[in-house]
Amino acid sequence: MTGLLLKHMIDHLEIFVCPACGKDLAVCGDTITCAGCKNTFSTESGIPLLFWPNEWDSSKRDVTHVVKSFYEKTPFPNYEKMETTGDLIEKAESGIFARLLNEQIPFNTRVLEVGCGTGQLTNYLGIAHRFLFGADMCFNSLKLANDFREKNRIDRTGFYQMNLFSPIFKKESFSLVISNGVLHHTSDPFGGFKSIARLVRKGGYIIIGLYNKYGRLTTDARRIVFNLLGDRLTFLDPYLRKSSIGDLKKFTWFMDQYKNPHESKHTIGEVMRWFDDTGFDFVNSIPKSRALSGFHQDEKLFKPNPKGSRFDHFCVQAQLLLTGKNEGGFFVMIGRKR
Repeated sequence: MTGLLLKHMIDHLEIFVCPACGKDLAVCGDTITCAGCKNTFSTESGIPLLFWPNEWDSSKRDVTHVVKSFYEKTPFPNYEKMETTGDLIEKAESGIFARLLNEQIPFNTRVLEVGCGTGQLTNYLGIAHRFLFGADMCFNSLKLANDFREKNRIDRTGFYQMNLFSPIFKKESFSLVISNGVLHHTSDPFGGFKSIARLVRKGGYIIIGLYNKYGRLTTDARRIVFNLLGDRLTFLDPYLRKSSIGDLKKFTWFMDQYKNPHESKHTIGEVMRWFDDTGFDFVNSIPKSRALSGFHQDEKLFKPNPKGSRFDHFCVQAQLLLTGKNEGGFFVMIGRKR
């Protein structure tokens, strides 16, 4: 099984670089070696361990270790009641976003998911004829992802341990980079965005999902209540009231939403500026960035939309405060590299 995953890396070796120095990598057996700095990297359970720690000065707070430790203990989301690709497809297509991605990303496209967690979206998109790369810093999450991949023989997908601030891929290697619910758990969300934005080829797309500054207020209020009452009254969270969800899923959701050691919140206008500063044009968002513009079941994700005004953004985010409570105040932005 290890060879199967390393075959994925070998098949695409031209896009891999050393996370320490940026030079080319070589694979020999289960060992990965840098041609430049001569660092060697191992594999475990078929997963290349290419994580390289941040080398920041002491003046910059680094939360990588505490967040990494948190998710090693509580991988999110889990594969409860999912054994086959049919189970995964059914779960993924119960929501609009994943289904639209699968319908609209062309075959033979090279896609990277940064902060893939347990790899459910990566595995789902990899069932079709695409080349998927799932990268995350947490080994336990990656192991769940890779175990499912191996069991169901999703051969065009590979999982890699990586620090998003020290990417293991060459610049402009991917037609699409996805990072959903990740950057707001880092010390430097914009710095992380710039790091992964470099991996998008010209004309390619980036999809970023973040907690919204206003949409997250309901979750923040519930967190205060839970902390004061010793984690009682969890029925206040609409997700935790669903009888169709098992105890393990409820536990991992509760931990991710209310016990995460670090998170930041962001706005539509802020991410618009990120796009401008890094050479991306705004394409689309969930919810739409213009007031009174609905997101449809057959939405064209990669079709350009108006940015909207500051007043539009205010209205949309005010509505997100009321409607986003079920998703934790989450919003998604899509940009195209010029």
